[in-house]
Amino acid sequence: MQQQPFWKQKSLKELNEAEWESVCDRCGKCCVLKLEDVDTMEIYYTDVSCKLLDCDNCSCTDYANRKQLVPDCVTLTPDGLDALHWMPQSCAYRLLHEGKDLPDWHPLVTGKKESTHLSGNSVAGQITCELEVEDADMPDHIREW
Repeated sequence: MQQQPFWKQKSLKELNEAEWESVCDRCGKCCVLKLEDVDTMEIYYTDVSCKLLDCDNCSCTDYANRKQLVPDCVTLTPDGLDALHWMPQSCAYRLLHEGKDLPDWHPLVTGKKESTHLSGNSVAGQITCELEVEDADMPDHIREW
């Protein structure tokens, strides 16, 4: 009898640090800037990334210090999972929190860390750094991911 993977055995709050970090599929969608309609509270994703995101491989260039360098960077924790409404529908943390399974392209499922990018489920190579976009032009960068 084969043992189920850790993400099917444990709740997100029960994961150790390594397991927690491995749930992230490295899609980069949480690191793109979002616009919120103040009337409807609807969230719009853009193709503009945080200044710390490497636009080619969707990794943070200073993950350990990201909160100090980008004060409004949201650090996901098991206690903050109820506030995931702004996270993409494909976010592994969101999926597991909602009682769903990981997608078949997720690195934990495939065993390949690049599977998110290879499957076309990341923003790699499709985004522009926020330092290159004027605030007034942000609505022109709304994108459906």
